Amino acid sequence: MSSVEKPNIKAVFFDIDGTLISLKTKVIPESTQKAIKNLREKGIKVIVATGRSIKDLSHIKHIDFDGFLTFNGGYCMTIDGQVMFRQTIASDDIKNLINYSEKSNVSFSLMYEDKAIISDRNPQVEELYTHVNLPVPPLYNKETVDIANVLQVNVFINPENEVSFMQEVMPNSLATRWTPLFADVNPSGISKQNGVQCFCDYFDIDVSETMAFGDGGNDISMLKYVKIGVAMGNAGDNVKEIADYITEEVDDHGIEAALMHFGILD
Repeated sequence: MSSVEKPNIKAVFFDIDGTLISLKTKVIPESTQKAIKNLREKGIKVIVATGRSIKDLSHIKHIDFDGFLTFNGGYCMTIDGQVMFRQTIASDDIKNLINYSEKSNVSFSLMYEDKAIISDRNPQVEELYTHVNLPVPPLYNKETVDIANVLQVNVFINPENEVSFMQEVMPNSLATRWTPLFADVNPSGISKQNGVQCFCDYFDIDVSETMAFGDGGNDISMLKYVKIGVAMGNAGDNVKEIADYITEEVDDHGIEAALMHFGILD
């Protein structure tokens, strides 16, 4: 699509880490904050689309959004706190994960609406939470852990072991990743694509009127589904391959540049 074609966009979805927030500076560039404000002034819905939990968004709450697509589509909420969608991971998969980890020393975190807990604290786990600028969660208690309400799991496995692990341990779930450090695990059939459709239904917007920005593997379903899927310049090759447009890196004002390229912002 050339810059002279101006699409009719009514909603824009933004990944957080590596898209809204720089993984280098840990902040949202001023150009991005201004772009989001301008979108909302034009009446365009602005929605967060992240693998993070709803409780881990305090660092972006100073910006006005119209909704939160969290846990990669497993938990969607309006700005006024209305839960639009919620899907937990199969309890059998959580049981299998706990048993498997005790035999193989695989680390994991269990994520809920209001908290996260981890199986053990090691350099790999600490690197993750430093990477996303969050405190390391408390250790879990196997005897009292709630296996029925887990919305997402982070499993610290290498990419080359991901397929066999999922088939053996968590067959009712789906793994995606945006970093080699770990995989996001969500219920099968849940993805950011589903979250996009949830918000389209809520706001009475057609998917042909949507745009999305992302940089990781968990963004692929979303970028393929919307009318215009934009990969950040810092995105992985697998993301750039499916994108409709590749913009600059987050630190080089990539969001603002793409919105101006398509004529959505002046």
